[in-house]
Amino acid sequence: MSLHLIAIVGRPNVGKSTLFNRIIERREAIVESQPGVTRDRHYAKAEWAGKHFMLIDTGGIVPNSEEVFDVVIKEQAFLAVEEADAIIFVCDARDGITETDKEIAHILRRSTKPITVVINKCDNSKLDELSYEFYELGFENVFAISALSGRNTGDFLDHATETFDGTEEVEDERLKIALVGRPNVGKSSLTNVLLGKNRAIVTDIPGTTRDSTDSVVKYYGEEIILIDTAGLRRKSHVVETVEYYSTIRTTRAIERSDVVIVVLDAERGLEHQDKRIITQVIDARKGIIIAVNKWDLIEKDEKTAENFRDKIYEELRTYDYAPVVFISAVTKQRTTKLIEMSKEIQEKRATRIRTATLNEKLLQHLDNTPPPAVRGRDLRINFVTQVKSEPPVFAFFCNYPEDIPDSYKRFIERSLRKEFDLVGVPISFIFRKKNKERD
Repeated sequence: MSLHLIAIVGRPNVGKSTLFNRIIERREAIVESQPGVTRDRHYAKAEWAGKHFMLIDTGGIVPNSEEVFDVVIKEQAFLAVEEADAIIFVCDARDGITETDKEIAHILRRSTKPITVVINKCDNSKLDELSYEFYELGFENVFAISALSGRNTGDFLDHATETFDGTEEVEDERLKIALVGRPNVGKSSLTNVLLGKNRAIVTDIPGTTRDSTDSVVKYYGEEIILIDTAGLRRKSHVVETVEYYSTIRTTRAIERSDVVIVVLDAERGLEHQDKRIITQVIDARKGIIIAVNKWDLIEKDEKTAENFRDKIYEELRTYDYAPVVFISAVTKQRTTKLIEMSKEIQEKRATRIRTATLNEKLLQHLDNTPPPAVRGRDLRINFVTQVKSEPPVFAFFCNYPEDIPDSYKRFIERSLRKEFDLVGVPISFIFRKKNKERD
């Protein structure tokens, strides 16, 4: 199940990004005094009083003219109402009510979603009086806060999340595969091939698929959830508000998937935005497959695929464990192989390797190629165990965990992948202190 979504809306420079950082308890959004600094989507998982949700800072689009700017602000508020499960409407106590605040409020009042109005920059109780005029906007729940100091943020978060269920929802055990990629690479065509029917709208216009939608694929009697997502544009091209929210939907689809198929265009090769998408999938620790679509349009010889794959790995470097498959949604070449590979990758993501087996096989590599001495200290890894699956996390116990070089961590990862065939599976390491050395 996808997480509840809370959208932070409001005009520029009211402190939306500061509030975003306050709620997620880490600095991710860029905060500056100049209006409109937040040019890109900002999203993160957050938790309050045991309730987990996805938080979106909507201050991302800054057109050049003031007239267009007003229109886009209104559109963002309108779409936030559609997409979100709850809304945080941020105003500036020191500026008072502005015409833009009134326009946003007018849109929000038509919603049945929970609306929490926060009047920011109330740094002390005397400034709280500035919040009283905002009741004119027509909302019952108005909270005077300081996003910068965290003052009174708990009360409004209680209200913003009061309709959320804090208990864990029953997990859908079916394999969930998300198709992501830039616009017009053939994701919807690939979806139709895998489903065996024309469910998605397919045109030559980039970005035709605005939403992420789920379908059920029957594969040898097994039900698999297929998530077809909107295409991700380059940051500088995210000028439509609808497109802005398409990226949010794609992010949510990645978060709730098990395996992500990143679709590339064979004629255009691996582009900068493709790398960003792949990095997003890796950061989410999902299984990954790179599918090079439109392979039927490429003039080939016996080394074309090999050279294409080598070039991808050369540019991705540390992500060379992601398998590359050359497909055609038109001719259906190798399309069913994607389902089989996704099943295999998810099985590896969910597997726990026995501790005895890990130590027996992996420590041989580490003994043959021990870590280098750092600052005159010999480093020794004594023990390894898997502490988590889906995604796999491995804990290494050593004498000086903070000194293990990144280059040696990459060696450990290569050795681990070689021994246990973790193709398409992002893995994580934890290095912990262990005083007793292995004999």
